[in-house]
Amino acid sequence: MALLRITATRTALRVPFIGTKATTVVPASLSARCYSGHPIKVTHYESGWTADGVDDSIKGIEKYCTQTFNKISQVGLSVFPKDLYDVIPRDEANGRPAHALMLRSHKLQEDQVDPSVRAIARCGAGTNNIPVARMTELGIPVFNTPGANANAVKELVLCGLFLGSRRVIDGINHMKDLGKQGLARERVEKDKALFGGREIKGKRLAVIGLGHIGAATARDAHSLGMDLVGYDPGLSVKSAMKLPRNMDLADSISSAVANADYISLNIPYIKGTPEEGGTHGIIGQAVLRHMKSDAVILNFARGELVDSVAMKEFLDKGGEGRYISDFPDDVLWNHENVVIIPHLGASTGEAEDSAAAMAAETLRLYLEHGTIRHSVNFPDTSLQEKDSNHIRITVVNKNKPGVLSAITDVFAKHGLNIVQQINHSRGEIAYNVIDIEPAAGDSHDLRELQKELTMHDGILSSRIMGGVAGNGYARNIEGTYYA
Repeated sequence: MALLRITATRTALRVPFIGTKATTVVPASLSARCYSGHPIKVTHYESGWTADGVDDSIKGIEKYCTQTFNKISQVGLSVFPKDLYDVIPRDEANGRPAHALMLRSHKLQEDQVDPSVRAIARCGAGTNNIPVARMTELGIPVFNTPGANANAVKELVLCGLFLGSRRVIDGINHMKDLGKQGLARERVEKDKALFGGREIKGKRLAVIGLGHIGAATARDAHSLGMDLVGYDPGLSVKSAMKLPRNMDLADSISSAVANADYISLNIPYIKGTPEEGGTHGIIGQAVLRHMKSDAVILNFARGELVDSVAMKEFLDKGGEGRYISDFPDDVLWNHENVVIIPHLGASTGEAEDSAAAMAAETLRLYLEHGTIRHSVNFPDTSLQEKDSNHIRITVVNKNKPGVLSAITDVFAKHGLNIVQQINHSRGEIAYNVIDIEPAAGDSHDLRELQKELTMHDGILSSRIMGGVAGNGYARNIEGTYYA
């Protein structure tokens, strides 16, 4: 076993085209970071929209509109300042287009994503309920909240450690049965021998996956006196520094679990078998055969990580092995050495508050400043705070040769000086944040510039920031200009 010792701490959106009308944007004063120069002219809710699709009362609202699916924590939603945002449940929007969407477990459909939507945030780590690939094609960043529920899940993992060590649940159920017979006091001392267990102090815990939850589990298990080994092929130096001193690192899952008394799974679910680069059924016969017969497996990550049939065979061999999981399982649910919990991992008020607050903050950074953080499909991007006399423009484009030079050529053609810019890419998407010095004059008409920029081959969307909240967004949807 090779170990490393740590010694330091698709259906397209379709809305008929109807032409273009200008809207003059008055500079906002809601934030000290806002553009404070002369008014900016942009096209707003006219090009690409049906005449009755957006009424005049909606066009005149000078706030961002965040629409929510599911019940989102009010503590988290309070991160949105009321003078800059309207936060509305989707079923109460009454036709008002959204600028951002927030959700938890709702399975998002493409037809629920208005052409005006700039971003989507899930209050949780997983994004399986969002068509991320399609949103990437449309140029819409999808955000999640990694680590927001880490403490809640970690605490349940620790609970699983004790449930796997001591037959507490069996003992409770036995006492209930005795209580119904009126025999509880008479039998309590005699029958306790039926539910013996072991202590976790001095035992070896293998932590598979050393992200937020795995690292937190390792730290608390260490404080409880456990010996630790971990495995995470993507472990960064920064993450490694957060792990307990003297924690061993293995070079494979099999070597990590080989001498472990407990195994905690904390890895993401990726479609496909391990041979295909996925994690479906990654804890199967090939890994289970390396485990001790009395090993306790803790799965608070995803049910699909474990091959249930192989796990049943492992548990049926006559050893004292146990399986504790936070996910339903049709094969193992009634096995005597299995404890199935109804997916309670992140079900705490604190976790819901934290996830919603992180999602709201992430959306604010993107909508107000163009900053991308915690996106599952866009690159992390942050440009330093701009001068209040400059205008910030963001561009989302396909990551292919020639597009970046075309973007800068458009600015040069319109006589605009780029004072700072950043371009990052991730897979098939590229994201640009550009600060420009506007031309002299009493107002800055950017309508033609934005249309030319957005409709260039390879461009998906653009935003002119610094005016009225919600204005200045344009998209190229199958050759039609939406603004």
